[in-house]
Amino acid sequence: MKEYLSTVTVKGQVTIPIAVRRLLGIDPHAKVAFVVEDGTVRLTCAGSVVQRTAGALKGGKLALSAEDLRAEAERAIAEEAEDRSGR
Repeated sequence: MKEYLSTVTVKGQVTIPIAVRRLLGIDPHAKVAFVVEDGTVRLTCAGSVVQRTAGALKGGKLALSAEDLRAEAERAIAEEAEDRSGR
């Protein structure tokens, strides 16, 4: 376990050490979240991995809606179940 120290300014601001920013993938202007749970505070990147990486890879197809993604997943699960039951 490593500990990194930072000083709180009069405005309540702190500088996130570079090692921590690199570990969490925090770039300039990124949003961070302070997650408070059972008296402990965790610093994380705000948003989901999907939100942070959306658009990073280009594909030839248009993005599917959540409903279409769910339908595709259900279809794939059903096909896999049929394949397994047919063995």
